[in-house]
Amino acid sequence: MSVPQLDSPESLPAAASHAIPTAEPSSPKAPDAFAGQPLIIRFAGVGKSFRRFDYQPFLLRNLLLRITGRAHKAREFWPIRNVSFDIRRGETVGVVGQNGSGKSTLLRLMAGACYPSEGTISVRGRIAPLLALGAGFHPDMTGRECVEVNGTALGLTRSEIRDRMDQILHFAELVDFLDTPVRYYSSGMLGRLGFSVAVHTDPDLLLVDEVLSVGDHAFQQKCLQRIQDIRASGTTILFVSHDADTVERLCDRVLWLREGHLLRDGNPKTVLAEYLATDG
Repeated sequence: MSVPQLDSPESLPAAASHAIPTAEPSSPKAPDAFAGQPLIIRFAGVGKSFRRFDYQPFLLRNLLLRITGRAHKAREFWPIRNVSFDIRRGETVGVVGQNGSGKSTLLRLMAGACYPSEGTISVRGRIAPLLALGAGFHPDMTGRECVEVNGTALGLTRSEIRDRMDQILHFAELVDFLDTPVRYYSSGMLGRLGFSVAVHTDPDLLLVDEVLSVGDHAFQQKCLQRIQDIRASGTTILFVSHDADTVERLCDRVLWLREGHLLRDGNPKTVLAEYLATDG
């Protein structure tokens, strides 16, 4: 699945303002250094709903109740509601919030893994989502085959994958396991391979969701350095983490989500201080 692409910054509608009753959001504007850059992401009044059942809907007796109209109706659950913001090329934007605040749903919507129930999402360029590292790796495929399949899914051509194979495997520290079926890989090996493929795709937009815990301390530092290099190249990064120190160090701007609403959008130091004082 893909997310609708931006045509040009001038053709985009203005994003809606938003708030939750408990607080006034700070102005959702890009830092001055990025004001002249083209838009990469626009969320305009975005919401996502799921149905919640208080019973098992596919049991025979419950199917019969539904057919006869006697079953309880499913309840709607909105992990994200009325969220609007713009992100420009080159920005590194952190996303913070308590568990269940909608952070992962936000990234899944951005990656095109699901579609919004309301509002519009526009994204420009190649997306590299670091959401579930190793997802889609078939256990009977070798490391080489998984790189080829995953790289193709992320938009690389066969020649690009072939040219980058050595870099990917060296970064993941899996050169000696290139032709080993991944069913024999540990979870850490799978995570390192998935991370390495994603960060070698030259993305326009990198989505990072709490994946820097993969591997040992030395590998984590290598991952952080790689993200810093990608940031320096002008790639837009959306970074979800509970580690406030890392968010403040990496990000130009922070979005604070609470109960599916965007509560703050602004300077990392200011937003994180308030977040840690209340929700942290």
